[in-house]
Amino acid sequence: MSVRTPDPEPLPDEPSRPVNPGWLSDVELEEIRHRLPLLYVEAIPVRQDGLGRVTEVGILLRGTALGAITRTIVSGRVLYGETLRESLFRHLEKDLGPMAFPLLPASPVPFHVAEYFPLPGVSAFTDERQHAVSLAYVVPVTGTCEPRQDALEITWLTPEEASSDALAAEMEGGRGTLLRAALASVGALR
Repeated sequence: MSVRTPDPEPLPDEPSRPVNPGWLSDVELEEIRHRLPLLYVEAIPVRQDGLGRVTEVGILLRGTALGAITRTIVSGRVLYGETLRESLFRHLEKDLGPMAFPLLPASPVPFHVAEYFPLPGVSAFTDERQHAVSLAYVVPVTGTCEPRQDALEITWLTPEEASSDALAAEMEGGRGTLLRAALASVGALR
């Protein structure tokens, strides 16, 4: 599973220093991943009807570094000095495009806190690279979603389709469980 957020190119005059000091080099990131949990945000993009009921759930199709194709949700690291709201917005824009127009929650309280472990069986969530803690949000989007970066496409599913066992089997790291918890948190499961 890869929840990797690509790091920006270094500054031309200082190749060893990234553009944003909140970013880590690949070497630094690998070292830190073996020492402490990293903080992530995850978002389940949804479309709503006029009464605020979830009518569709956006699931990303993504290629992994090993060439596998998986289903996943919007996710990424929180940078040093970045608020949860800023991080959530940045990752939504990165994965869904600038015209998605996400409606960020008024409160930064997530619907779920997921703890990813490198070893299976410790929790429902796994990430073989690291121990990570993720704050998960359901985020309505009102615009046009055009996936960017490593997201290949977004598929809009009904809540019933999104909560299926078949989709959960296609999702990486236990995210099918997280998706069902998201749907339950907004009353979209029957």
